[in-house]
Amino acid sequence: MAEHESLEFGKADFVLLDTISMPEFMANLKLRFEKSRIYSYIGEVVVSVNPYRSMNIYGRDTIEQYKGRELYERPPHLFAIADAAYKAMKRRSKDTCIVISGESGAGKTEASKYIMQYIAAITNPGQRAEVERVKNMLLKSNCVLEAFGNAKTNRNDNSSRFGKYMDINFDFKGDPIGGHINNYLLEKSRVIVQQEGERSFHSFYQLVLGGPESLLRSLHIQKDPKAYAYIQVGGQKKSSINDSADFKAVADAMKVIGFTQEEIQTVYKILAAILHLGNLKFGSDGDVTLIENSKLASVLGDLLSTRQENVEKALLYRTVATGRDVIDKQHTEQEASYGRDALAKAIYERLFCWIVGRINDIIEVKDFDVKVHGKNTVIGVLDIYGFEIFQNNSFEQFCINYCNEKLQQLFIQLVLQQEQEEYQREGIPWKHIDYFNNQVIVDLVEQQHKGIFAILDEACMNVGKVTDEMFLQGLNNKLAKHAHFSSRKLFPTDKSLEFDRDFRIRHYAGDVVYSVVSFIDKNKDTLFQDFKRLLYNSSNPVLKSMWPEGKLSITEVTKRPLTAATLFKNSMIALVENLACKEPYYVRCIKPNDLKSPLLFEEERCRHQVEYLGLLENVRVRRAGFAYRQTYQRFLQRYKMISTITWPNHELPSDQEAVKKLLQASGFEQDSAYGKTKVFIRTPRTLFALEDQRAQMVQRIVLFLQKIWRGTIARIRYRRMRASLIIIRCYRRYKVKAYIREVAHRFHNVRNMKDYGKHVKWPIPPRVLRKFEEALQGLYSRWRAGQLIRSLPPEDLPKVRAKVAALETLKGQRTDMALQRAWEGNYVKRDQPELASFFTLASSELQRKDKFMNVLFSCHVRKINRFNKAEDRAILITDRHLYKMDPLKQYKVMKSIPLYNVSGLSVSPGKDQLVVFHTKDNRDLIVCLQGIEPPGESRIGELVGVIVSHFKSEMRKIQVNTLNPIQCSMHGKKCTIAVETKINQSQPDFVKSRAGYILSVPGN
Repeated sequence: MAEHESLEFGKADFVLLDTISMPEFMANLKLRFEKSRIYSYIGEVVVSVNPYRSMNIYGRDTIEQYKGRELYERPPHLFAIADAAYKAMKRRSKDTCIVISGESGAGKTEASKYIMQYIAAITNPGQRAEVERVKNMLLKSNCVLEAFGNAKTNRNDNSSRFGKYMDINFDFKGDPIGGHINNYLLEKSRVIVQQEGERSFHSFYQLVLGGPESLLRSLHIQKDPKAYAYIQVGGQKKSSINDSADFKAVADAMKVIGFTQEEIQTVYKILAAILHLGNLKFGSDGDVTLIENSKLASVLGDLLSTRQENVEKALLYRTVATGRDVIDKQHTEQEASYGRDALAKAIYERLFCWIVGRINDIIEVKDFDVKVHGKNTVIGVLDIYGFEIFQNNSFEQFCINYCNEKLQQLFIQLVLQQEQEEYQREGIPWKHIDYFNNQVIVDLVEQQHKGIFAILDEACMNVGKVTDEMFLQGLNNKLAKHAHFSSRKLFPTDKSLEFDRDFRIRHYAGDVVYSVVSFIDKNKDTLFQDFKRLLYNSSNPVLKSMWPEGKLSITEVTKRPLTAATLFKNSMIALVENLACKEPYYVRCIKPNDLKSPLLFEEERCRHQVEYLGLLENVRVRRAGFAYRQTYQRFLQRYKMISTITWPNHELPSDQEAVKKLLQASGFEQDSAYGKTKVFIRTPRTLFALEDQRAQMVQRIVLFLQKIWRGTIARIRYRRMRASLIIIRCYRRYKVKAYIREVAHRFHNVRNMKDYGKHVKWPIPPRVLRKFEEALQGLYSRWRAGQLIRSLPPEDLPKVRAKVAALETLKGQRTDMALQRAWEGNYVKRDQPELASFFTLASSELQRKDKFMNVLFSCHVRKINRFNKAEDRAILITDRHLYKMDPLKQYKVMKSIPLYNVSGLSVSPGKDQLVVFHTKDNRDLIVCLQGIEPPGESRIGELVGVIVSHFKSEMRKIQVNTLNPIQCSMHGKKCTIAVETKINQSQPDFVKSRAGYILSVPGN
């Protein structure tokens, strides 16, 4: 039973239907199609419904899900049947085959491709180059055969117009080492005529629409299908097929397989010759038949590598040997046209058979020795036409339906045989099963002397003119009493049959009416010997090899060639014998509608296919006796949880006893039987009841397992987290200790170093100690600073404090703070020594008068007076006052400002020496330090530092601003001081502006 699909998708195996009837079968098939479940089982038979859309169920992930699994372990799929065939071949060294059948458009060709894809994907795990080469050639052969054997029909854009059976040979390791292809009944009539809306074989359109210009010129071909009589019907309607891309793909595939360039070129020439043949027209001049467009005969001679006159003679005359005399009998127009069409069909058929043979030559197993290489096993894949019932059924449909009768007969026999053998192996009583035995229909067709084929061959061998009506008369005479044959003559009241035209066969899939029109011609398959000699005498060796019978002399007596019916019958008998010696697996393909719609399920259309595929018959055979069987071990593995006796493991003597106890406990012992290795269950209802009980228990088991597993996962996670935390803590402790030890080691003797460890490089701290490192470095910096300060003389300490204050105040705002030079403070004496005595006298008088203790700073300045004029002055800053002095009047004090009245300082961020003393009474003092020696020395940092340091010593604050322009007050009025650079200016100077003043400083 297919697992992992609930009943909402229908029953995955039709054997498990409650009742075996056509309505219930169709309802289940429709439900699964509507739920996008295109595959179902009938036991070990896959039923496939064409979805008419791409489905994401063939990728590598899906292949892995089915690889090595039992058939019932996964939902129904082509990969499951392919894997079952491969396992049987590999494990039991048993030749197997997969038979794919269904009508045109049901998806047979795609199914065979997916099976080949699966086998290629699961083999050669060691990637042996030779095996990969064989796999690639086997896959590429599909591309080539589709081009030359497939065509667009009204039912299918890629319809196989031939039957194909491929044997894939495997070595003892299960890797493909070669193969062989047989082809059956190519629909060669499609070469010359197609129904409306259909096309000829793909190869013609690929050449015309996809061939390069140079190739087409050499073949005298136009890039227009409508220019050629044989393919113009198919060339009129636009197609979704990309012939141009397909031409390249086929050419590449032929190269990969091993076709030589000469062989590929010959193939193109033959295709072109057939197209030109179709355009040949015959006329008459009196009693003489002529070729109206004789230029084409020259083109044909060139393409077929023979002379033009030989081509014309073969088309217009037939050579007849009467005794020793040889005469040329001229054709009539009708005979010449018949001969032309027969030649076109025969050339294409020979080309197709040659391509198949050439592929076989390349992919066949070479130099195989059982003693050296082990046993060679085979998987066969049969992709063949399904049962066909058209409005007009002719000789081709008769052969196809005969083929399906043979395969259905084999199918029923093998299924019954497998069932009977399994029952006998397990010791279960076998009951006779009534089923429709179609041997009587097979005999009706193929029986010697009495069968339809024999009667047809006999009619073809009669001397004189033989008609299709005479063949029908022979059928009426010899088969009048056969229960499965009827005609209008035998049943005059049956108006569904035409007199002298129709006969009916009652097939296993239903009644089919055949028209005898063209039966004789198609069976004779006449091709004049002149054409065979013409092509045998070609100078092209590839073309010559296709016509070996052309070497016979004109007068040489040969056996009558076998008819098409006999050849097909013999190939079918050989095919059935080949399949009968293999273990068969089946894929039955169904076409859901004629509109190629992925949504439409035409019930009547599908019911008809279910009937002629014999699917209901298959279910009945499979269901006869017991619907389900499984080995005891696997049965227990699936259902042991529904009984406490078997869960989680039983203690009984054998699995068989355990299964008996389980079924007894569930109340199903009356609906089951016990074989030697398997348990058999009679009705699907029992199985579904077991599945329901299992589903309930699985839910409880899953919850229990989830609880246990989640608890286990939580405990594992907790232990891991706890262990991680301990490890992290220990590691951090180790890193911290290592860091501290390294710091202690590096700074061990730092007190005795000249620079107190300034040159010592700090070790890189762990991340957790980065803030600690910052704090530690701060502590070290303060300690070092303390050590340095202690080493200074007491008189230098005020200057150091001033420099620190300047750095703290102006750091990041002004760069030229002159921290590297010694700060003198009192610069008036040094800048102008000749006036030093006057300044000394004036400062001594001020000290006596104002009782100040220290001179903080003095310097010559340029200032703005109350008349907005710039003038030279000097400033003296003591620990109590700021004095403005006039150097020209022996440093007379012009103004005195107590320091407690100074509220702030403003300086610019540039290199100029501008400073503004802000006062509480809004009468700010604006000065620019000048007369500095040496020139370029900056004293702003020193001025700011000594004032800020002094204010700090008195526990007072002073605001210092660094900006440009500077906002200030002059005589109670707001104004702005801006600094500008001027080229060619020698000294800084103030200029009045609209907003206030501008200090112009030298720019060079």
